[in-house]
Amino acid sequence: MVPVHPHCVIVGGGIAGLAAAYRLGELSREREMPIRCTLLEAGPRLGGVIATEKRDGFLLELGPDSLLSEKPWALALCRRLGLESELIGTRDEHRVTFVVHRGRLEPLPQGFMLLAPTRLAPLLRSRLFSWPGKLRMACELLLPRGPARPDESLAAFVRRRLGREVLERVAQPLVGGIYTADPERLSLAATMPRFLQLEREHRSIIAALWRASRAAQDTKGTSGARWSLFVTLREGMQQFVDTLAARLLSVTVRYGCAVTGVRRASDGWLVECEDGSVWQADGVILATPAFRTAQIVQGVDGQLADRLATISYSSAATVNLAYRREQVHHPLNGFGFVVPHIEQRAIIAGSFSSVKYAGRAPEGFVLLRAFVGGALQEDLYALDDEDMEGIVRREFAQLLGVRGEPLFVRIARYPRSMPQYLVGHLELVSEIEKRVTRHPGMALAGNAYRGVGMADCVRSGEAAAEAVFAHLWAVHARCDLSSLSAR
Repeated sequence: MVPVHPHCVIVGGGIAGLAAAYRLGELSREREMPIRCTLLEAGPRLGGVIATEKRDGFLLELGPDSLLSEKPWALALCRRLGLESELIGTRDEHRVTFVVHRGRLEPLPQGFMLLAPTRLAPLLRSRLFSWPGKLRMACELLLPRGPARPDESLAAFVRRRLGREVLERVAQPLVGGIYTADPERLSLAATMPRFLQLEREHRSIIAALWRASRAAQDTKGTSGARWSLFVTLREGMQQFVDTLAARLLSVTVRYGCAVTGVRRASDGWLVECEDGSVWQADGVILATPAFRTAQIVQGVDGQLADRLATISYSSAATVNLAYRREQVHHPLNGFGFVVPHIEQRAIIAGSFSSVKYAGRAPEGFVLLRAFVGGALQEDLYALDDEDMEGIVRREFAQLLGVRGEPLFVRIARYPRSMPQYLVGHLELVSEIEKRVTRHPGMALAGNAYRGVGMADCVRSGEAAAEAVFAHLWAVHARCDLSSLSAR
């Protein structure tokens, strides 16, 4: 019989676990069913890969630096937390992304939408593509639809529709920067489903994007759009984590509590920890990386564990460097740059952090950030800090004209942090979700399933909370009915 106050254990204190805990509190208050919640975090802090540091007037993002405004879940949570006034957008005057091409930073043509152009004139003027490459791109307007299939690799799709140059010079570095992945193995359906849908519905990707772009221009100024594409918090992304953690009611947080397994009990679940402690729970949310979740559920469902273990991960590092403005020759007239793998350089991308958002560096100084590693350069992630700093400084010297010593360098490493959505990923996730339904009161959350971004993680955590709450509510209702019948 369920206790008066059901107990839910959340494993993992990243943004998905925090969002799940907060959503449980909201549901508890809305439905007037008190719930006790315990959040078990293996590390010494909450937030997972989200971390912000302040140093000598600089604001450093060690992990994600923004929210994607097109996906509403994180912004909606910020509003509920009272953080809307703290949100800031990117600086409009510098909304340019560069691509490294033959050792130079070339601007991505205006109107290029990740994989395809929406404006003709900027494309024709661009030095990023050869004339044969531009002609091949134009041929996409005449190509028939591809064969119907549930999924294909991003590389195969772009090569088939738009040609090799678009894949090598734009799609790979842009998408690689998001997923730190190999596009030859990356699932189109799981990462860029919009383009798959455009081909099915409109045949030509370019024509469909052109029409959508014109429609957007026609409604510009009347749509009520509030934010730029990327949004952050005035005090950094850690502000999101700290505010969320401070608003968790009826939640007990335990640090340094690594969970080793879960077991079914007659009246719910038993959550076992490395330190020997065991927590009784009526519901369990596992907001851990898929490989850790696989270990945790092994004793409950071996087939579920096997499927979870097939989700591979890549590792990446961020390198923040502070300079005086006069040390950097490049005008820094954009948000940053991406690096195609064919350029054979030692970084994935570079960000002009103090240009992208206000308040990231004191007047007269700049803050730059590099990304190292990923699925295509795992050997570079393995470098020690001294060597990693060295390669980043060499790259910035060659590409941005940076001279002299940085004021400071801060390296942050995230081993096995980015799940790889390989071809067939959505089918695999559907199988995982079906297996989970066999275990009432258990739910999974995190970036391993249906989106890697902050907003996706918030949605995942909230969905897990809603599923577990529905289970607890149903059990609670049955217990009430049983009590009435006994009378």
